[in-house]
Amino acid sequence: MTDDGAPRGMRMADLLKNMVARGASDIHLQAGAAPHMRIDGDLVTYEGVPPLVPAQTEQIALAMMTDGQRELFRHRHELDFAFTIPSVARFRCNVFRQRGSVGVVMRVVADAIPSFEALGLPVGVVSELASQPRGLVLVTGPTGSGKSTSLAAIVDFVNRRFPKNVVTIEDPIEFLHKNQQSLVVQREIGLDTADFVDALKYAMRQDPDVIMLGEMRDKATVEAALTAAQTGHLVLSTLHTLDAIRTVNRIIDFFPPHERLQVRILLAESLLGILSQRLLPRADGPGRTLALEILINTPLIRDYIKDADKTMMIKDAIMQDNLRGMHTFDQHLVDLYLDGAIALEDAVYTATSPHELRLMITQRSGGRDVVNDVEYEQIAMRRGPVAG
Repeated sequence: MTDDGAPRGMRMADLLKNMVARGASDIHLQAGAAPHMRIDGDLVTYEGVPPLVPAQTEQIALAMMTDGQRELFRHRHELDFAFTIPSVARFRCNVFRQRGSVGVVMRVVADAIPSFEALGLPVGVVSELASQPRGLVLVTGPTGSGKSTSLAAIVDFVNRRFPKNVVTIEDPIEFLHKNQQSLVVQREIGLDTADFVDALKYAMRQDPDVIMLGEMRDKATVEAALTAAQTGHLVLSTLHTLDAIRTVNRIIDFFPPHERLQVRILLAESLLGILSQRLLPRADGPGRTLALEILINTPLIRDYIKDADKTMMIKDAIMQDNLRGMHTFDQHLVDLYLDGAIALEDAVYTATSPHELRLMITQRSGGRDVVNDVEYEQIAMRRGPVAG
């Protein structure tokens, strides 16, 4: 074993460099298994390296931490932090204990911040949202769907175009922003500030124009974010929800029943838009493509948010108002499938409603049924329920 805990004959930096070069988005190191990496959504074993032993994984983890982080890990037994290997990559790391040994999961963060075009985000819609002087913009989706990257791209857009004071609150800091047209202050939970709620409270005294909150995790952070958006700031944040309706309901559900009507009004008045995204394997080559649901808070949708009995009608409003750039997941899946970007099976697996997806494919194909009943039902049965 080398000094940094890597298998003998290979430095840890070289191992990580090889994984990054192969297109890994996540790297898994745990005792009893060879290193694994996630490539295009699939978990792949790194061949040629023997299973790691507990002493190796612990040494690797401790070598990446500062003295203060090591002390925190000893007390908490789990820790999030960022780590950079020059000329290789920046990593968002989670270190944890499992069955008495230490495990490490590292998310690869690109050095350069991708543009809207490179990510597959609709340039006109997202540019308009990022240019607003106040309000709330949410990027939602499951873990690993690129939410942090999309947020970073929005902050970068503001930074390059407007003289603003941007304050980000992250756990941990992933993308590093250099001051351009804007001033960008980046604060990391546990290093620069105690928690999201305190950081948001003090951010309001730092003359911010834009506040980027890494994640709205609980009632207190949601409340603070809504207040900031109401008091003249552009607030950017994320939630682990699959679509626009689930996002609205999730925000409301953070609050007790007697507060929900007021929260609906606050959300309806402050929300600018919701980008709900998932990454799907490309059918036309390696890599993944972005499937996206877009909600813009029009007067009609504002009314639907305020009224609990009408919230489920948001989906119909999105489908019928595509002139503003709105569309549902299933509408975008149809576009991607008919363009040859994704396979039918992946479209069905991801669809909110496989039945509606098929109807839209048939309609867009001039009434021609593009897949037989038996094949489609087999795919739909294999997909299982959609988590929400």
